Amino acid sequence: MDILSIIYNRLIADDYIKEQALGRIKYYEYPATGDVDNPFIVIDPLDDGSPVDFADNTWTKLDFLIQIDVWTLNRLTTLNLANTVRDVMWNDLGFKQINGPNEYDEGIFRKADRYRGTLYRDDFNKL
Repeated sequence: MDILSIIYNRLIADDYIKEQALGRIKYYEYPATGDVDNPFIVIDPLDDGSPVDFADNTWTKLDFLIQIDVWTLNRLTTLNLANTVRDVMWNDLGFKQINGPNEYDEGIFRKADRYRGTLYRDDFNKL
């Protein structure tokens, strides 16, 4: 299961996120301090997904822990974009937010939230 693509596709389906960060939603790649002229979103999986929820001695779901960072030059934009990401993660994927740090450094605002949730395995209908 490619959790990064799943999250990316859900994020760009949101009009506000697409307007603010399309082309600057990355996996693993954090922007350099001088490159944050526009909002950046970084999706970073903190694990590869652990099998959970078993039936007939077969796992049915994967549990994921994901960190999503929002970087901008404006505090309110960072907050609004991070809140929209939170809503997409909850409403579309059912992932619960685990608050991370809010940071400010050299004119850049960063909000890093972690999300935990489970998804049915790709081949669930074939079990």
